Amino acid sequence: MKLFKLFSACLLAVLACSPVMSKGKTTQCVNPLTYTDIPDNDWIRVGNDYYMVSTTMYFCPGAPIMHSRDLVHWEIISYVYDVLNDDDIYNLRGGRNAYGKGQWATSLRYVDGTFYALFIANDQSKTYIYRTDNIYSSNWERSVIDRPFHDASMLFEDGHLYVVWGNGELRIIELEPDGSAIKEGAQEQILIDSPRQGFNLRAEGAHIYHIGDYYYILEIDWPSGGVRTETCWRSKQLFGPYESKVILSAAFDGRGDGVAQGGIIETQNGDWYAIMFQDHGAVGRIPTLQPVTWTDGWPILGDNTVPLKEFTVNLPESGKNRTWANDEFKYRKNSLDLVWQWNHKPDDSAWSVTERKGWLRLKTGQIATNVMDARNTLTQRTVGPRCYSEVLLDASGMKAGDRAGIVAFQSNYCTIGVEADAEGTKSLVAMTHRNMGRRFGRQDQTPQSPDTEVLRLPLSQDKVWLRIKYVFTPQPDDTAGADQAFMSYSLDGKNWVDVDAMLQMSFSLDYFTGYRTGLYSYATRQAGGWADFDYFHQAEY
Repeated sequence: MKLFKLFSACLLAVLACSPVMSKGKTTQCVNPLTYTDIPDNDWIRVGNDYYMVSTTMYFCPGAPIMHSRDLVHWEIISYVYDVLNDDDIYNLRGGRNAYGKGQWATSLRYVDGTFYALFIANDQSKTYIYRTDNIYSSNWERSVIDRPFHDASMLFEDGHLYVVWGNGELRIIELEPDGSAIKEGAQEQILIDSPRQGFNLRAEGAHIYHIGDYYYILEIDWPSGGVRTETCWRSKQLFGPYESKVILSAAFDGRGDGVAQGGIIETQNGDWYAIMFQDHGAVGRIPTLQPVTWTDGWPILGDNTVPLKEFTVNLPESGKNRTWANDEFKYRKNSLDLVWQWNHKPDDSAWSVTERKGWLRLKTGQIATNVMDARNTLTQRTVGPRCYSEVLLDASGMKAGDRAGIVAFQSNYCTIGVEADAEGTKSLVAMTHRNMGRRFGRQDQTPQSPDTEVLRLPLSQDKVWLRIKYVFTPQPDDTAGADQAFMSYSLDGKNWVDVDAMLQMSFSLDYFTGYRTGLYSYATRQAGGWADFDYFHQAEY
């Protein structure tokens, strides 16, 4: 273990000091950084390296760590955890799930050779704090605090560890120095009681810093009649009193949504930047990079509080964006590219990328009633302003009652794939589903709407090509509207047939994630069948 820690420390030192492969002395930023669902950003710098964490809620593995050298190009390098709990919720048993819950708003810090990640798990009503000395390795060591700290932020200060959290009222309490528990005898205190009148959303999404003479707390709020806004509070004393100032507040990029919630950072060159996200409809909450100008001791974001679409970053260009990717499923070991996440905890005995070389095999391990109850649905983020996802499915291993294909994954969804009936006869089936019975993680009295079948075509072959096209922001050549999805299929891989149906997508709070494409295979009658996927291709168009 000591040798491993020494190796990890040396590796980080080499990475921090190694030369940057650059194309120039600066990097051009065009927002959004990536047109994908990467919300609740927090980030740190270690030497010349930058690390960012985001929210992925119920997807597993969770809490993705991304790396950059130029602040513009980000690549997933690890995950904080594999699964939060091995319980009915994460195994999708007994009608239980973590939709709209799970991991929220992680705080990321680096102190004395150790990386820390702290977040609330809403389905557990607990707070988790994870630690590692190697951020490139997934599945960190963890401690559990038996109370929820909503949208929390850590502050390490002279051997002490404080956490600030809350909604409306921002509170503070001291933890043990390693974050393993609330410090014995510690008393929580309200630091900020944000205004109650004239706001659709009071202060949340706290990020606390000690910079120079001041303690700063950044938070998101939403004034009535305005846009989502980033507000900063500051005090020369940790426990206050605090004064406030709006530091970012304006519509952005053709939408009325403001840009807010995230962290600030100083580069090795002494420049300051912020990453803040924008609610952007069905594609999700997308990150933007904003310059920070210090004015009278206040960090002012964008162009005097107006978000910028494009500007120059004072760092050499390096790397690429890789938060989604194509996959031919050509693996030597039974592991997947880090761009993939499972819907809840996977059954590792029921999937493989090695049993059939060059194919992903999804086996049916337990009975499900629909695609959202199914284990082992494998997902990737979609990308705006528009894209399509495509697979080749081999249904020869499916049993009677099995269903397999691809899904535009959110509360309101569409599926296109193969169904095997009670006699094992196979059909190509497309469905849409509009969920009218769920509101923000709870079940209403209103019953859920059933799937609506929009295509059923008898099949005389096992291989079919499937595609879902997403239009999030219509382009000049589009006849589609905003946030619409369309399905198509091919029986030869060359000639495509459009399904005569459209899904009106929406960012529904009962799932609270942007749309993804999911690859699914589940049983409605008996376990033991399987479906094979030859490739996954996604492209902007």
